[in-house]
Amino acid sequence: MTEFNADNDLQGATFTNVKLQEARFDRVDLGGARFRSSNVSGVVMRAVDVDRSEIDAPWLYDGSFMVNDVDVVPLVDAELNRRFPGRSERRATDPDGLRAAWAAVQTAWEAILQRVATMPDGTTDISVDDEFSFAQTLRHLVLATDNWLGKAVQGREQPFHPLALAGLPESTETPTYSEVLEARSSRVAMVTDFLATVTAEDLSGKRSNPNAPDWEETVLSCLHTILEEEWEHQRYAVRDLDRITGGQGRAAEGV
Repeated sequence: MTEFNADNDLQGATFTNVKLQEARFDRVDLGGARFRSSNVSGVVMRAVDVDRSEIDAPWLYDGSFMVNDVDVVPLVDAELNRRFPGRSERRATDPDGLRAAWAAVQTAWEAILQRVATMPDGTTDISVDDEFSFAQTLRHLVLATDNWLGKAVQGREQPFHPLALAGLPESTETPTYSEVLEARSSRVAMVTDFLATVTAEDLSGKRSNPNAPDWEETVLSCLHTILEEEWEHQRYAVRDLDRITGGQGRAAEGV
């Protein structure tokens, strides 16, 4: 078992692809530390100072998160539903409910697109804290649609749009914002068209998880993933647009 204590100087240390399961930290100063794409499930913290700490856990609704013996998951979920009207519909289980849920999230996105249209040129390529820029966020949602509808549900052999984006790219080639909007619009229409005719029987159909083929999904669970992606990335987009308005952010490097 790895142990860290006050005798270890970890200031400025970087840990990448390090396994620290069951590690113990005693009187360790982690002030200002950043954890990205890390598994901290089951972590226990006692007598800790968490002032000004930030946690972003998009799968928080799927478990529990205890703070001072209070499970805050329902509280966070309720607050996000309040901030984002329509979000509470994202787990609908019948065709009509799914159509309403999709319409709600796209109505919310339309308001954000209108907001962005009033902002200075270049705003859509600004990254905050090395996160997706707004244009990259839309490209990632293109990927989510292609992966979970085009590939998983519809079984398309070549489901991915050329502008679909997974992680932060290394290429210096940047599509125009209008090209990104066109790609995004085509994928919104693809989901809308699919939902227009989907039946309850269709929703129970079995599919392979597009990222882990041995894991079974249903058409319904694939659509739920698309809706979760839509709302989570909308939350990120609103957060970062607010920060850009407040003077944070930098121009994203080429995509």
